[in-house]
Amino acid sequence: MQPDVLSLLRQVAPVEAVAGNNDTPATAATLGFTKAFDLAGYRIGLTHGHIGTGKSSVQRALSQCPDADCIVFGHSHIAYCQYHGPTLAVNPGSATDRRRSPHCSYGFLYLEPGGLRAEIHYLDQDGRSQP
Repeated sequence: MQPDVLSLLRQVAPVEAVAGNNDTPATAATLGFTKAFDLAGYRIGLTHGHIGTGKSSVQRALSQCPDADCIVFGHSHIAYCQYHGPTLAVNPGSATDRRRSPHCSYGFLYLEPGGLRAEIHYLDQDGRSQP
């Protein structure tokens, strides 16, 4: 990730970010690979998903923030949204690099009084959201 990307995003809204396995050592030193924070009464874990215990990205992500209500990760670039016990695990995929996924994607996380929910949205080849 280029540092100027975070600066641009911060002009739009508050940003929380972690480094991934392809980021520079300087970016990793600045952002770290995992963080947890409280937001709207929920504990949110954020990790890339390439470190931790387990064979899959979701298993590694869950191992990094075991007390999180929601863990957001992205290493595989494959969209994922499923509860594991009380924890919602969300990988929004990638809006720019679909890799093995049929479509690029992004996600929304809703922190509602009645609970957490997430939506995955897929993009068509022209970059428009699909229904």
